[in-house]
Amino acid sequence: MSMNARPILIIGGGVAGMTAAVEAAEVGHRVILVEKEAYLGGRVMRTHRYFPKMCPPACGFEINVRRIRQNPRIVVHTLATVEEVKGHVGNFEVRIRIRPRYVTGRPTLDNDLLERLTSERDNDFNLGMDRTKALYYPHEMAYPPLHVLDRDALSDTDAALLTEAAPEGAVDLEMTEEILTVKAGAVVVATGWKPYDAANLDHLGFGRCRNVITNVMMERLAAGNGPTAGAILRPSDGKPARNVAFVQCAGSRDENHLPYCSSVCCMGSLKQVRYLREKTDDARASVFYIDIRTVGRLEKFYQDMLADEQVEFIKGKVALIEEDTGSNDLILDVEDTLSRQTLHPRFDLVVLATGMVPNTVDTKFPDELVYDEYGFIDESTEIPGIYAAGCARHPCDVARTTKEAMAAALRSIQCQYGGD
Repeated sequence: MSMNARPILIIGGGVAGMTAAVEAAEVGHRVILVEKEAYLGGRVMRTHRYFPKMCPPACGFEINVRRIRQNPRIVVHTLATVEEVKGHVGNFEVRIRIRPRYVTGRPTLDNDLLERLTSERDNDFNLGMDRTKALYYPHEMAYPPLHVLDRDALSDTDAALLTEAAPEGAVDLEMTEEILTVKAGAVVVATGWKPYDAANLDHLGFGRCRNVITNVMMERLAAGNGPTAGAILRPSDGKPARNVAFVQCAGSRDENHLPYCSSVCCMGSLKQVRYLREKTDDARASVFYIDIRTVGRLEKFYQDMLADEQVEFIKGKVALIEEDTGSNDLILDVEDTLSRQTLHPRFDLVVLATGMVPNTVDTKFPDELVYDEYGFIDESTEIPGIYAAGCARHPCDVARTTKEAMAAALRSIQCQYGGD
């Protein structure tokens, strides 16, 4: 690889961004990887398991972290956002804003100091379902392996304690934002997705009924490092959820919310049904669906769930969810479109399968890219030297995301040598 080639800038440190980074670097190209969170891994690190193999995300993540850690061609910036890109293929100029971590990592901090602090914050890794200290470690496999300080949540008393008790140089309460300007030969946009805001679905009770949660919250409940240490409990009273409804297409395929199918929600819910059945022998699951979309080899996963006598599939869209004030149970109003009956079943817990929304809906990539009506980057209008991968382009699963990331890395190299 020519040493004259400029590095590839990769925006987003989730599965797509990490894959593109290691693939490009391991064939000799320099990479600048920019991630807005304090750690790499993206939303996949918040899941309990992948489908269909049901292995934890830590497996693939650990391998990619090792590849990044051992490769001097990769420079990682976390707590960082790209604010401006200008120029052309082979010669982009990029402005990056890096927010302060307030922790230097030199020397490291120990947990005894953290326990002495009283200031707390909502734990965003667990989607606000529990809390951490203002000085916290994002999760046990976080990379970079550094604590983070939420300066806004830190009390004056705790600030004084850190100044006095932290090892010299470990915490810098005066750290400020940093602006970097770098040159890049090509750019990979791997900015990922966020779940559709279930608060928009008042008829389905999120925010109104305490035991209505979303599919991303269910992932954290099932995870051993989640807010309940892997127990699937009702938020209202902490009791085990043994009769659970899974409501498909919560806001999806709906012209008032998300008109499109996110392609992964059916498999995600089937996976979560399996979580429930594995953790509690007598648990029952009811899946309310429009269509079950499990393409190709994933059909076997669906057939296995159909064979489970404790799992019921009801073809019908849920019109309303209400809460029983005495028990906090949930009562659904749904028409079974096969039997033509109106049903009013009662459940301990309801899980809403909300769809994928590209992060580019809120934060447009700073260049003249074109977006479709849903906020995804329009592939037909790519700018030479700028390539999108994964959920920045369309809803997709991890397997497809990694393939697209590898393709984006290859194109980012080729474009600097006259190919594409």
